[in-house]
Amino acid sequence: MSFLQPEDKNSFLGTEPLGKLLARLAVPTVLAQLVNMLYNIVDRIYIGHIPDVGKDALTGVGVCLPIILFVAAFTALISAGGAPRASICMGRQDNASAERIMGTCLTAQVVVSAILTAVMLIFGRSMLMAFGASVNTVGYALDYISIYAIGTVFVQITMGMNAYITAQGFARVGMYTVLIGAVLNIVLDPVFIFALHLGVKGAAIATVISQAVSCVWVLIFLSGEKTSLRIRRSCLRLDFKALFPCIALGVSPFIMQSSESIISVCFNSSLQHYGGDMAVGAMTILSSVMQFAMLPLQGLSQGAQPITGYNFGAGNKERVKGIFFLLLKVSLAYSMLLWALIMLFPSVFAGVFTPDEALLRFTVPALRIYCGSMWIFGLQMSCQMTFVAIGNAVSSIMAAVMRKFILLLPLIYIMPRLVADKTMGVYMAEPVADILAVIFTASLFAVQFKKALRSMDKERI
Repeated sequence: MSFLQPEDKNSFLGTEPLGKLLARLAVPTVLAQLVNMLYNIVDRIYIGHIPDVGKDALTGVGVCLPIILFVAAFTALISAGGAPRASICMGRQDNASAERIMGTCLTAQVVVSAILTAVMLIFGRSMLMAFGASVNTVGYALDYISIYAIGTVFVQITMGMNAYITAQGFARVGMYTVLIGAVLNIVLDPVFIFALHLGVKGAAIATVISQAVSCVWVLIFLSGEKTSLRIRRSCLRLDFKALFPCIALGVSPFIMQSSESIISVCFNSSLQHYGGDMAVGAMTILSSVMQFAMLPLQGLSQGAQPITGYNFGAGNKERVKGIFFLLLKVSLAYSMLLWALIMLFPSVFAGVFTPDEALLRFTVPALRIYCGSMWIFGLQMSCQMTFVAIGNAVSSIMAAVMRKFILLLPLIYIMPRLVADKTMGVYMAEPVADILAVIFTASLFAVQFKKALRSMDKERI
């Protein structure tokens, strides 16, 4: 079979006007990320409104967040590096290599899923207690994570392989992937939680079923005739020569997401020490609002990645520059707008998750502190994800490590020692780390992006 047809299908990435192209790819991807956010927070919204036990149940499920983020991090380790590599190969008119990358990454995700499931089922209780659960909340946490673990393979394949759908320019199909599962989850949650009286277990069952349906959708599409890259049996073996470069590029997104898991553990343990279950419950709400901020930014960046990767592979310097600056403007506009809304109406955002008056009173000032630097997220995300799109794994890793491990992690323990209200001091670590991280990332990007553009000129010569 000739690969001329898939090449023609993807040529629009190198020719269509950038504004129109970003809207075409990013709008469905942003919508998909917003809908995907519902996967992560709709359970918490319903659980927080369970009569009598809602507050403790919400805190228990919040303690599960580090484990859920860790599962997502392994998806990013493989797919977030593999999909940009595939885009670069398509830009070079090498679809055979792109399909080999996609196939071997699919197999790797299945293997990783089996390992993660076993770890969660065997060590679940011990991990939850270490992550900030208390005697009052660990039962709810264990009810949720023991069922969620069974669906790990669906999460890995759905989110991992959906990246290859978006990488080929099928952003609308990628949006449907998430939309199908999220809508199903929203419908099933009240049925299992309230109608069948399964509580937290019902929320987990609804999530697993929804992800399974999305998984089937992704595999059917990537095996069909409409897609440029197809899942082929011959490409499903573990080709480590193809896999290792993907993992190297995926290390940065992996660090970004796994560090969220580690940071969540540190936040919860520190908050449990200073503020007890109330502070940990508030953190569940704060992290949910933060996801609301970050996921659309990730959607914008994912929409821009196929454009950046394709044109970088094709040696089109001006389009690479153009798409970055367009991404930067849109991302900053979004992050500034959302920051303003949170600062003005924090009780609206917090009230979505709980009707408990005491928890709301505690959460509102904490939310303003925790999200204090959100307005600059657009710059951080645009630079960091462009590093990934052009294959600069080292710089992307440096930016990720700086923000989370070098800055935020120690600040969680330093800030409470510097202020009178130690619990609020823990929340202050986030905005302080974000400001310092953006300064570092922007400086690094200014140097490395110029080098990348110069390297494109040399390749032309």
